[in-house]
Amino acid sequence: MQSVTLNNGVEMPLLGFGVFQVNDPDECVASVAAALQVGYRLLDTAAAYGNEAAVGQAIRESGVPREELFVTTKLWVQDASESAALTAFEKSLDLLGLDYLDLYLIHQPYGDYYGAWRSMERLYGQGRVRAIGVSNFYPDRLIDLTLHNEVVPAVNQIEVHPFFQRADYQQLMGEHGVQIEAWGPFAEGRNGLFTNAELAAIGAAHGKSVAQVVLRWLIQRGVVAIPKSVRADRIAENFDVFDFTLSEAEMAAIANLDLGASQFLDHHDVAATLRLSGSKIHD
Repeated sequence: MQSVTLNNGVEMPLLGFGVFQVNDPDECVASVAAALQVGYRLLDTAAAYGNEAAVGQAIRESGVPREELFVTTKLWVQDASESAALTAFEKSLDLLGLDYLDLYLIHQPYGDYYGAWRSMERLYGQGRVRAIGVSNFYPDRLIDLTLHNEVVPAVNQIEVHPFFQRADYQQLMGEHGVQIEAWGPFAEGRNGLFTNAELAAIGAAHGKSVAQVVLRWLIQRGVVAIPKSVRADRIAENFDVFDFTLSEAEMAAIANLDLGASQFLDHHDVAATLRLSGSKIHD
Protein backbone atom coordinates (compact mmCIF):
# COMPACT_ATOMS: atom_id res chain seq x y z
CA MET A 1 0.00 0.00 0.00
CA GLN A 2 1.33 3.44 -0.92
CA SER A 3 1.11 6.11 1.75
CA VAL A 4 1.59 9.80 2.37
CA THR A 5 3.52 11.34 5.24
CA LEU A 6 1.48 13.81 7.27
CA ASN A 7 2.94 17.04 8.65
CA ASN A 8 3.80 15.32 11.96
CA GLY A 9 5.57 12.35 10.36
CA VAL A 10 2.65 9.91 10.64
CA GLU A 11 2.17 7.62 7.62
CA MET A 12 -1.37 7.53 6.16
CA PRO A 13 -2.46 5.07 3.44
CA LEU A 14 -3.35 6.71 0.12
CA LEU A 15 -6.38 4.49 -0.34
CA GLY A 16 -8.94 3.67 2.32
CA PHE A 17 -12.46 2.45 2.87
CA GLY A 18 -15.38 4.73 3.78
CA VAL A 19 -18.69 3.79 5.40
CA PHE A 20 -20.84 6.88 4.81
CA GLN A 21 -24.52 5.87 4.44
CA VAL A 22 -23.84 2.24 5.38
CA ASN A 23 -26.61 2.33 7.95
CA ASP A 24 -27.42 -1.34 8.53
CA PRO A 25 -25.06 -2.68 11.24
CA ASP A 26 -24.74 -6.17 9.75
CA GLU A 27 -24.06 -4.74 6.30
CA CYS A 28 -21.47 -2.38 7.75
CA VAL A 29 -19.68 -5.18 9.60
CA ALA A 30 -19.67 -7.34 6.46
CA SER A 31 -18.39 -4.59 4.17
CA VAL A 32 -15.60 -3.52 6.54
CA ALA A 33 -14.64 -7.17 7.01
CA ALA A 34 -14.46 -7.59 3.22
CA ALA A 35 -12.34 -4.45 2.92
CA LEU A 36 -9.89 -5.60 5.57
CA GLN A 37 -9.64 -9.02 3.96
CA VAL A 38 -8.82 -7.45 0.58
CA GLY A 39 -6.07 -5.34 2.15
CA TYR A 40 -7.52 -1.94 3.06
CA ARG A 41 -5.98 -0.57 6.24
CA LEU A 42 -7.43 2.94 6.32
CA LEU A 43 -11.00 2.98 7.65
CA ASP A 44 -13.08 6.17 7.70
CA THR A 45 -16.22 6.63 9.78
CA ALA A 46 -17.87 9.44 11.78
CA ALA A 47 -20.07 9.94 14.80
CA ALA A 48 -22.75 11.29 12.46
CA TYR A 49 -22.75 8.08 10.41
CA GLY A 50 -24.08 6.07 13.34
CA ASN A 51 -21.93 3.05 12.51
CA GLU A 52 -18.82 3.40 14.68
CA ALA A 53 -19.84 0.36 16.74
CA ALA A 54 -20.19 -1.78 13.61
CA VAL A 55 -16.79 -0.65 12.35
CA GLY A 56 -15.29 -1.52 15.72
CA GLN A 57 -16.90 -4.95 15.65
CA ALA A 58 -15.46 -5.65 12.21
CA ILE A 59 -12.01 -4.59 13.38
CA ARG A 60 -12.15 -6.89 16.40
CA GLU A 61 -13.38 -9.86 14.39
CA SER A 62 -10.87 -9.35 11.57
CA GLY A 63 -7.80 -10.37 13.52
CA VAL A 64 -5.83 -7.57 11.86
CA PRO A 65 -3.32 -6.15 14.39
CA ARG A 66 -4.32 -2.70 15.61
CA GLU A 67 -0.96 -1.21 14.67
CA GLU A 68 -1.60 -2.07 11.00
CA LEU A 69 -4.78 0.01 10.91
CA PHE A 70 -5.35 3.70 10.35
CA VAL A 71 -8.77 4.53 11.85
CA THR A 72 -10.47 7.89 11.32
CA THR A 73 -13.64 9.25 12.88
CA LYS A 74 -15.15 12.71 13.07
CA LEU A 75 -16.63 15.18 15.55
CA TRP A 76 -20.13 16.36 14.64
CA VAL A 77 -21.30 20.01 14.74
CA GLN A 78 -23.52 19.37 17.77
CA ASP A 79 -20.39 18.60 19.81
CA ALA A 80 -18.20 21.37 18.42
CA SER A 81 -17.15 23.04 21.67
CA GLU A 82 -14.21 22.70 24.03
CA SER A 83 -16.03 20.58 26.61
CA ALA A 84 -18.40 18.62 24.36
CA ALA A 85 -15.57 17.57 22.05
CA LEU A 86 -13.88 15.65 24.85
CA THR A 87 -17.09 13.78 25.70
CA ALA A 88 -17.75 13.03 22.04
CA PHE A 89 -14.22 11.72 21.57
CA GLU A 90 -14.60 9.31 24.48
CA LYS A 91 -17.94 8.08 23.13
CA SER A 92 -16.50 7.46 19.66
CA LEU A 93 -13.51 5.65 21.10
CA ASP A 94 -15.81 3.50 23.24
CA LEU A 95 -18.08 2.63 20.31
CA LEU A 96 -15.09 1.70 18.18
CA GLY A 97 -13.60 -0.30 21.06
CA LEU A 98 -10.20 1.31 20.57
CA ASP A 99 -7.58 2.76 22.89
CA TYR A 100 -6.58 5.51 20.46
CA LEU A 101 -7.46 7.01 17.08
CA ASP A 102 -5.15 7.52 14.16
CA LEU A 103 -7.01 10.59 12.89
CA TYR A 104 -9.76 12.71 14.45
CA LEU A 105 -11.46 15.31 12.27
CA ILE A 106 -13.83 18.22 12.84
CA HIS A 107 -16.62 17.11 10.50
CA GLN A 108 -18.05 20.51 9.50
CA PRO A 109 -16.79 24.12 9.70
CA TYR A 110 -19.58 25.24 12.04
CA GLY A 111 -20.17 25.81 15.74
CA ASP A 112 -17.36 26.48 18.18
CA TYR A 113 -14.77 24.61 16.16
CA TYR A 114 -12.02 26.74 17.72
CA GLY A 115 -12.95 25.40 21.15
CA ALA A 116 -13.16 21.89 19.74
CA TRP A 117 -9.74 22.31 18.16
CA ARG A 118 -8.21 23.25 21.51
CA SER A 119 -9.53 20.02 23.01
CA MET A 120 -8.30 18.03 20.02
CA GLU A 121 -4.86 19.60 20.43
CA ARG A 122 -4.93 18.41 24.04
CA LEU A 123 -5.90 14.87 23.01
CA TYR A 124 -3.14 14.91 20.42
CA GLY A 125 -0.61 16.07 22.99
CA GLN A 126 -1.68 13.22 25.28
CA GLY A 127 -1.09 10.69 22.50
CA ARG A 128 -4.74 9.61 22.40
CA VAL A 129 -4.91 10.46 18.70
CA ARG A 130 -1.98 10.28 16.30
CA ALA A 131 -3.13 13.18 14.11
CA ILE A 132 -5.92 15.76 14.06
CA GLY A 133 -7.54 17.55 11.16
CA VAL A 134 -10.71 18.91 9.62
CA SER A 135 -13.30 18.08 7.00
CA ASN A 136 -15.25 20.31 4.60
CA PHE A 137 -13.22 23.41 5.49
CA TYR A 138 -13.05 25.89 2.62
CA PRO A 139 -9.78 27.83 2.16
CA ASP A 140 -10.71 30.87 4.25
CA ARG A 141 -11.62 28.86 7.35
CA LEU A 142 -8.78 26.37 6.95
CA ILE A 143 -6.11 29.06 6.70
CA ASP A 144 -7.66 31.02 9.58
CA LEU A 145 -7.58 27.91 11.79
CA THR A 146 -4.05 27.10 10.67
CA LEU A 147 -2.63 30.56 11.37
CA HIS A 148 -4.14 31.02 14.81
CA ASN A 149 -3.55 27.70 16.51
CA GLU A 150 -0.63 25.69 17.79
CA VAL A 151 -1.20 22.52 15.78
CA VAL A 152 -1.63 22.75 12.01
CA PRO A 153 -4.38 20.39 10.74
CA ALA A 154 -2.79 17.26 9.32
CA VAL A 155 -5.66 16.56 6.91
CA ASN A 156 -8.60 18.31 5.27
CA GLN A 157 -11.16 15.82 3.96
CA ILE A 158 -13.20 17.49 1.21
CA GLU A 159 -15.30 16.75 -1.87
CA VAL A 160 -12.95 15.78 -4.71
CA HIS A 161 -13.86 13.94 -7.92
CA PRO A 162 -13.45 14.47 -11.68
CA PHE A 163 -16.19 17.12 -11.76
CA PHE A 164 -14.83 19.09 -8.77
CA GLN A 165 -11.07 18.58 -8.75
CA ARG A 166 -9.84 21.25 -6.29
CA ALA A 167 -6.33 21.45 -7.82
CA ASP A 168 -5.72 25.05 -6.70
CA TYR A 169 -6.92 24.21 -3.21
CA GLN A 170 -4.69 21.15 -3.09
CA GLN A 171 -1.72 23.38 -3.89
CA LEU A 172 -2.69 25.85 -1.16
CA MET A 173 -3.08 23.05 1.37
CA GLY A 174 0.30 21.68 0.41
CA GLU A 175 1.89 25.07 1.00
CA HIS A 176 0.56 24.96 4.57
CA GLY A 177 1.38 21.32 5.22
CA VAL A 178 -2.20 20.01 5.08
CA GLN A 179 -2.91 16.70 3.32
CA ILE A 180 -5.92 16.65 1.00
CA GLU A 181 -8.33 13.69 1.33
CA ALA A 182 -11.26 13.05 -1.01
CA TRP A 183 -14.74 12.11 0.05
CA GLY A 184 -17.21 11.21 -2.69
CA PRO A 185 -14.46 10.27 -5.19
CA PHE A 186 -17.11 8.89 -7.58
CA ALA A 187 -19.43 11.90 -7.10
CA GLU A 188 -22.02 9.26 -6.09
CA GLY A 189 -22.44 8.60 -9.82
CA ARG A 190 -23.68 12.10 -10.59
CA ASN A 191 -23.28 13.61 -14.06
CA GLY A 192 -23.10 10.08 -15.46
CA LEU A 193 -19.64 9.50 -14.06
CA PHE A 194 -19.70 5.72 -14.50
CA THR A 195 -20.68 6.03 -18.16
CA ASN A 196 -18.50 9.02 -18.99
CA ALA A 197 -17.00 8.40 -22.44
CA GLU A 198 -13.57 9.87 -21.63
CA LEU A 199 -13.16 7.89 -18.42
CA ALA A 200 -14.48 4.72 -20.07
CA ALA A 201 -12.01 5.06 -22.95
CA ILE A 202 -9.10 5.49 -20.55
CA GLY A 203 -10.30 2.48 -18.59
CA ALA A 204 -10.57 0.35 -21.72
CA ALA A 205 -6.99 1.21 -22.64
CA HIS A 206 -5.81 -0.26 -19.33
CA GLY A 207 -8.38 -3.02 -18.90
CA LYS A 208 -9.83 -1.16 -15.93
CA SER A 209 -13.22 0.19 -14.88
CA VAL A 210 -14.16 3.86 -14.65
CA ALA A 211 -14.04 3.61 -10.85
CA GLN A 212 -10.49 2.25 -10.99
CA VAL A 213 -9.44 5.05 -13.35
CA VAL A 214 -10.83 7.69 -10.97
CA LEU A 215 -9.06 6.19 -7.97
CA ARG A 216 -5.80 5.89 -9.90
CA TRP A 217 -6.14 9.54 -10.97
CA LEU A 218 -6.50 10.60 -7.34
CA ILE A 219 -3.59 8.45 -6.19
CA GLN A 220 -1.31 9.92 -8.86
CA ARG A 221 -2.29 13.39 -7.66
CA GLY A 222 -1.35 12.44 -4.09
CA VAL A 223 -4.96 12.68 -2.92
CA VAL A 224 -6.05 10.20 -0.24
CA ALA A 225 -9.32 8.54 -1.32
CA ILE A 226 -11.94 6.64 0.69
CA PRO A 227 -14.36 4.94 -1.75
CA LYS A 228 -17.42 3.21 -0.31
CA SER A 229 -19.23 0.07 -1.42
CA VAL A 230 -21.21 -2.70 0.24
CA ARG A 231 -20.49 -5.19 -2.55
CA ALA A 232 -17.49 -7.46 -2.00
CA ASP A 233 -16.63 -7.51 -5.71
CA ARG A 234 -16.62 -3.72 -5.96
CA ILE A 235 -14.65 -3.41 -2.72
CA ALA A 236 -11.98 -5.67 -4.23
CA GLU A 237 -12.11 -3.89 -7.59
CA ASN A 238 -11.59 -0.50 -5.98
CA PHE A 239 -8.47 -1.80 -4.27
CA ASP A 240 -6.97 -3.14 -7.49
CA VAL A 241 -5.51 0.15 -8.70
CA PHE A 242 -1.78 -0.19 -8.07
CA ASP A 243 -0.82 -2.17 -11.17
CA PHE A 244 -1.24 0.54 -13.82
CA THR A 245 -0.30 4.16 -14.39
CA LEU A 246 -2.18 6.91 -16.20
CA SER A 247 -0.17 8.83 -18.79
CA GLU A 248 0.27 12.59 -18.72
CA ALA A 249 -2.18 12.81 -21.62
CA GLU A 250 -4.76 10.76 -19.72
CA MET A 251 -4.32 12.87 -16.59
CA ALA A 252 -4.80 15.99 -18.71
CA ALA A 253 -7.94 14.56 -20.32
CA ILE A 254 -9.45 13.94 -16.87
CA ALA A 255 -8.47 17.46 -15.82
CA ASN A 256 -10.70 18.76 -18.62
CA LEU A 257 -13.76 17.23 -16.93
CA ASP A 258 -13.59 19.70 -14.05
CA LEU A 259 -16.77 21.77 -13.67
CA GLY A 260 -15.27 23.79 -10.84
CA ALA A 261 -18.28 23.50 -8.53
CA SER A 262 -19.61 21.19 -5.86
CA GLN A 263 -22.05 18.53 -6.99
CA PHE A 264 -23.51 18.29 -3.49
CA LEU A 265 -23.54 21.49 -1.43
CA ASP A 266 -21.75 24.78 -0.86
CA HIS A 267 -20.61 25.22 2.74
CA HIS A 268 -20.79 28.99 2.28
CA ASP A 269 -24.51 28.72 1.50
CA VAL A 270 -26.80 29.84 4.32
CA ALA A 271 -29.28 27.02 3.69
CA ALA A 272 -26.50 24.44 3.99
CA THR A 273 -25.25 26.08 7.17
CA LEU A 274 -28.72 26.02 8.71
CA ARG A 275 -29.34 22.40 7.72
CA LEU A 276 -26.03 20.99 8.92
CA SER A 277 -25.89 23.07 12.08
CA GLY A 278 -29.39 21.99 13.01
CA SER A 279 -28.73 18.28 12.53
CA LYS A 280 -28.64 16.45 15.87
CA ILE A 281 -27.11 13.00 16.33
CA HIS A 282 -27.97 12.60 20.03
CA ASP A 283 -30.18 14.15 22.72
